[in-house]
Amino acid sequence: MADDAPGPVTEPGVVFLVAVPGLEAPLADEATRTGFLGVRQVPGGVEVMGGLAEAVRANRVLRCAVRVLWRVAEFRAMHLAQLDKRARKVGWGEWLRADVPVRVEASCHRSKIYHDKAAVQRIAGAITAAGIPVAADGAVVVKARIEDDLCTVSLDTSGEPLHRRGHKTFVGKAPLRETMAAGFLWQMGFDGTQAVVDPMCGSGTIVLEAAEMAMGLVPGRSREFAFAQMVGGGSEGPCPSRSPAYLGKDEGARFFGFDRDDGAIRGARGNAGRAGVDALCRFERQAVSDLMPPEGLAPGIVLTNPPYGARIGERKLLFAVYGALGATLRARFAGWAVGIITSDRGLAQATGLRLEAVGPVDHSGTKVWLWRGTV
Repeated sequence: MADDAPGPVTEPGVVFLVAVPGLEAPLADEATRTGFLGVRQVPGGVEVMGGLAEAVRANRVLRCAVRVLWRVAEFRAMHLAQLDKRARKVGWGEWLRADVPVRVEASCHRSKIYHDKAAVQRIAGAITAAGIPVAADGAVVVKARIEDDLCTVSLDTSGEPLHRRGHKTFVGKAPLRETMAAGFLWQMGFDGTQAVVDPMCGSGTIVLEAAEMAMGLVPGRSREFAFAQMVGGGSEGPCPSRSPAYLGKDEGARFFGFDRDDGAIRGARGNAGRAGVDALCRFERQAVSDLMPPEGLAPGIVLTNPPYGARIGERKLLFAVYGALGATLRARFAGWAVGIITSDRGLAQATGLRLEAVGPVDHSGTKVWLWRGTV
């Protein structure tokens, strides 16, 4: 293709929702439930139709998304000179502000342009030529992916990863991220009406996510996003606290977390208060062998992310923990759905429960599975 060929084809109609690897399906289901159009599951995430307004809404309301990328341009580039020329035809000023520095990132795969840093230099030069400052600590990130000589340019509308909700300040050891907790809850069939028990809750992530989902609380209500630093990014107004679909089912505690670590329980209670869900949650210091089903509630979901020896705990000693959990559930939790998140098949089998493995899911570099079944 000649260098003087027509300029880039802009594509404001595609928003890419980055998923936790292995949780693309729950994210696609969530996007469909929340009214996004053109939902298409692809490796690494989900594509939906829309522009900046949809990107804003995705950041605010989606619980499974890791971040939201707005695709703004796409063009062929066979060499660096062509990349430079075509990048200068992109309408950067339509989306980026002259008073907000941006950072440029690039990745090259199976392309004639193979040097990431050289690609960054060319794209950064084109942005600078458009009157927009470029800095290593820019508030907005421009992401260019060159694959099979096709350059796709996206704007990261999220900023900080979306699992950082903004109201959870206490974090325990090897915590489960909120985006993963939401995905696993949906894989367990949670719809906001069931009771949820986590026997080894740590900082309370699973319990807190369940309570927020039940109350219709918007996950992005307590934080800021990169889209606010883009042209038109502030036009959508303040983030609502609750989803319009909220049905008012938030009376009485039905989300319970237990842990042997008193510090974890205190931290989880504080997190619940900051999240505004403390009326629905109960956190108590308790051993697994003392676990009892909540009084007055129908069988619900037991979901937990126990140690599995990869980062916390010695594997040999954990067999007794998993065995005690399984024995307690078999004795007292008839009719309850059970989900155990672990990387270790042997530990899951040590519960003595009939569980199927769903996954794998990438948990910070470790492959884990959701082992689920019914007591």
